[in-house]
Amino acid sequence: MATRTPHEQEALDRRYMAAAIRLSRKHSGLTSTNPAVGTLIVRDDGGSPVIVGRGVTAVGGRPHAETEALAEAGKLARGATAYVTLEPCAHHGRTPPCANALVTAGVVRVVGGASDPDERVSGKGYAILRQAGIEVVERVLAEEAADAMAGYLTRSLNKRPEVTLKLALSQDGMIGKPGEGQIAITGEVSRRQVHMMRAVSDAILVGIGTAIADDPELTVRLPGLASRSPARIVLDRMARLPLTSKLVLTARDVPLLIAACAEADPQRKAELERAGAGFLATETFDGRVALPELLEDLAAKGMASLLVEGGAITAKHFLDEGLVDRIVLFRGAVVIGEGGLAAPIDEDHMPAGFRLLREATYGDDRVAEWARPI
Repeated sequence: MATRTPHEQEALDRRYMAAAIRLSRKHSGLTSTNPAVGTLIVRDDGGSPVIVGRGVTAVGGRPHAETEALAEAGKLARGATAYVTLEPCAHHGRTPPCANALVTAGVVRVVGGASDPDERVSGKGYAILRQAGIEVVERVLAEEAADAMAGYLTRSLNKRPEVTLKLALSQDGMIGKPGEGQIAITGEVSRRQVHMMRAVSDAILVGIGTAIADDPELTVRLPGLASRSPARIVLDRMARLPLTSKLVLTARDVPLLIAACAEADPQRKAELERAGAGFLATETFDGRVALPELLEDLAAKGMASLLVEGGAITAKHFLDEGLVDRIVLFRGAVVIGEGGLAAPIDEDHMPAGFRLLREATYGDDRVAEWARPI
């Protein structure tokens, strides 16, 4: 291995960890209850370092990223450094732990990103490596790595999915106008970005008011990505969703789950079930669906990421109960004017603890994303 100053080695570690994080996003939303982890195996024989193995958690959650990367590297893994975006697992399932696989492969150094809160792993994976004489460097770009697998970490720590609130705001701070259905606030590029957000989410949620007023489909409508449409959830305490709605008419193609309470009309529920809708048994609190309990049930079903797309009342309830982890605001150039529905939040009024992560411009639209620490 080449001799470098500590500063040079730190810069190199950050460079390869950043690459591993980018790789991990390849399978975002496709790894079931497991996190989408990225792993790079890098040889450094004195010249320029060379990536000899790449791996990302496979679709469905297995094999893990380390296994994939070691398989590609083969014998070249011996004496190499492994960059892993999440602490290697330490528990035995049907296959040996990834920490043991790295030891067996002969890597001499492991650089880790985020810590794993799973009690079967936390600290234990690194302990296996150190006991084998492997140098371990922890928490390199830890926040960035955690951001890439925030759904998994939130579900592990809080027993609920990570909640992303997405809103499109007009130039004058409105999200729509009563009685006019969907209004195109943003341009085509922004709308495509929203479809990408859907594609990496486990579920999308709207309130019954939005479902009736806008009649949305809530699917991924990008070429080649229709199969990535997540489950659609409607907060519909009294099971009022029309049988003729786009959501119900597509329920046999893309899962539709209705969060209804015990007081909903049984006959109405039966009609929706016959049309292909499923139901989430929920409780009533203060005249509406109890959100914390609903999120616990979604996590129990294996869902780690929930995209809340509206409307204003639903967004406000999630914000008021402190259940939002990430906020994405699209600001269009359209002016809605008098009588518009005011957004429950804007760029200048973020909840305490949220920090700006990224900003972008898509034509005439601006988008910004905030998140709070996991």
